Amino acid sequence: MTSDLDLQKIKRVHFIGIGGIGISAIAHMMLLDGKIVSGSDVAESPITRALAEAGAKVTIGQKAENISEAFGTDFGTDFSAERLVVYTVAIKEDNPELVEVRRCRLMALTYPQMLAVVSREKFTIAVAGSHGKTTTTAMIAKILIDAGLNPTVIVGSLMKSSGTNFVIGKSKYFLVEACEYSRSFLNLHPNISVITNIDDDHLDYYGDIAGVQKGFREFAELLPADGTLVCELEGANMRAVVAGAGSVGDAGLAAQVSDYSKISDAEMPKLKVPGEHNVKNAKAALVVARLLGVSDESATRSLAEFSGTWRRFDFLGTTKSGTLVYDDYAHHPTEIRATLESVRKLFPDRKLTLIFQPHLYSRTKEHLEDFAHCFGGAESGVENLFIAPIYAAREPADPSISSEILAEKIRTAGVFNGQVKTFADFAAIEAELKISSSDIIMTMGAGDINSVALSVLQ
Repeated sequence: MTSDLDLQKIKRVHFIGIGGIGISAIAHMMLLDGKIVSGSDVAESPITRALAEAGAKVTIGQKAENISEAFGTDFGTDFSAERLVVYTVAIKEDNPELVEVRRCRLMALTYPQMLAVVSREKFTIAVAGSHGKTTTTAMIAKILIDAGLNPTVIVGSLMKSSGTNFVIGKSKYFLVEACEYSRSFLNLHPNISVITNIDDDHLDYYGDIAGVQKGFREFAELLPADGTLVCELEGANMRAVVAGAGSVGDAGLAAQVSDYSKISDAEMPKLKVPGEHNVKNAKAALVVARLLGVSDESATRSLAEFSGTWRRFDFLGTTKSGTLVYDDYAHHPTEIRATLESVRKLFPDRKLTLIFQPHLYSRTKEHLEDFAHCFGGAESGVENLFIAPIYAAREPADPSISSEILAEKIRTAGVFNGQVKTFADFAAIEAELKISSSDIIMTMGAGDINSVALSVLQ
């Protein structure tokens, strides 16, 4: 379906889940291309408001009538040449709008399939990895923009430098954050691929680490013989992905491999974003810059100026009492450890109240033992650990796992020495924060927990 789609013929595009961080970028692209854009989502957000201000018709609430309102009811015989629906993979097949789309036989693409349409006409730099792909994509974006390469960019978060998650460029370069969930990244047509690292995440889909490795191997195999895979060759779980690199044959990976760990620390600038994990992200970005002919002087200057992305160790402000307020997207034990390590280095003597929102029942259950240990001991600086209810996202309720079970596991593991409390809702957490004191408050998780941090500053 995607191989013969001519976007120039499309006049109207409707997005189901238009507030998603990736799909919203495509909606902005369609607006800038002069198309009539509409869309729906379950809740209003800064992203939906920005799209409405840009000219999209955004509806809060999803119902079948949204399709007829977007396209009318008289499709004629060649409606697919003019009308397109793009939907997030997070929605279910029984979503009323998607059901109506199927009934009307409208052309519909998932967000990853839509990325494939954009990617096939461009020189694509795809950035994947279990952790760090958003920051690495944003770092590369800044390098390419500053160097005048005029790329089109889609990032999985808002870049602080621009306040957006997309950039419309006029050159051949397309830089995109590539998501491994459901093998979405296999829709792309990369010329350069980055794999920041590989960890045992999304096991609800892949099953085990071998399944994760297989997915990333398939992603690496998308590269043509003149393409390049940027990775850390000796990184955990990487060898199975790069086996046979540079060879041709059933067991070989045709593309060449460039090992970002070969870049010495002396070649790197001092970064504004903290943490050794961000040094690795910057090294991967520098390799891509070199592959595209950007001078080290220009690339390192851009990296030194890079100020981060939304919800990645994001400083939100200071309360009236002087407490520093941060927000972070970490939702996997590896990410939590990396973030807390950065907090310790920046604020070695300050006490932290951490509000953690577990993301997905499956992830919480699969990594329960690791979650019990990742918040560290007294040296982590976490004095209070407040745990919100699990953010279910795409999953049905699972009574066999809960925030209370996680909290008890943390207490009995004997690693964390601070106070661990669970809360029924955000309002209860906000009430507790009003009567507690701390040098730093940080919200953490991939759901909507950042709203608690924002409320503290009001």
